[in-house]
Amino acid sequence: MKKIIAITGPTASGKTSLSIKIAKKFNLEIINCDSTQIYQQYNIGTAKITKEEMEGVKHHLLDFLPPEEKYSIYHFQKSARAKIKDINNPLFVGGSGLYLKAALFDYELTPKPLMPQNVCEQDLQKMLAIIKEKDPQLVLDTKNPLRIISSYYDIVSGHLRSQKTKKNVPLYSLLIFYLDIDRKELKNRVVLRLEKMLNEGFVEEVKDIQTNFPQANFNIIGYREIKDFLEGKYSITEAKNKICQKTMQYAKRQKTWFKNQLQPVVVDALSPSLEKKVFQLVFDFLHKRS
Repeated sequence: MKKIIAITGPTASGKTSLSIKIAKKFNLEIINCDSTQIYQQYNIGTAKITKEEMEGVKHHLLDFLPPEEKYSIYHFQKSARAKIKDINNPLFVGGSGLYLKAALFDYELTPKPLMPQNVCEQDLQKMLAIIKEKDPQLVLDTKNPLRIISSYYDIVSGHLRSQKTKKNVPLYSLLIFYLDIDRKELKNRVVLRLEKMLNEGFVEEVKDIQTNFPQANFNIIGYREIKDFLEGKYSITEAKNKICQKTMQYAKRQKTWFKNQLQPVVVDALSPSLEKKVFQLVFDFLHKRS
């Protein structure tokens, strides 16, 4: 079974720095697992690693998608698993838990259908009737048209949604680290990093994306608030406060999700012996017979 290592944790916990050290020491290639860093142009506000910071380590699924292109967890699953086949020693890095789980665990995903423009209530009722006939065990929100359409297309393509695996079964031999960090220290880092982003031109970056890619995704923490600031909805101080608040809320949800869903090896991001401990665990994992 192929061995895969992953570094996860909240934003500003030190994932990037640690991942480069691990990759260089053990000759690994990094697969990005941050759903915002896949996009081009979104650089400062996503804290995307720079070429200099990579220190020669090869990165995949990073900075490759045009800002206005749609990309789902289904597409990431396909891309990531293809990369896993091609790379001898992959190291996943990022805080997008669903992306990581979709890539590494036994989940079958299907493309998300676009909402047809001409679907009427009668069409939805016909779809529901077929769903109930073909997949009677499926529990479905009948008031959600997109769910109805998605389930219907699953059936016509030969998949029963109720039978899709829900088991937490890994496809590979995994060593997943979660960088835990004191909440007070994390908040200090978030505040300092935001100031650094603003000094490096975060506002100008958002302005450029708005101008050149009007259909781009602004539903990203930081980008949404700066966009609202540019449109006069907030002062810059209010925007900064909202960014920090939402970042901390997201970090709290990340911690709960990762610990419950992936059962990672939890390591203290502030420990002086962090590198030594992680290096030893990685060495033992890579040299252990499967």
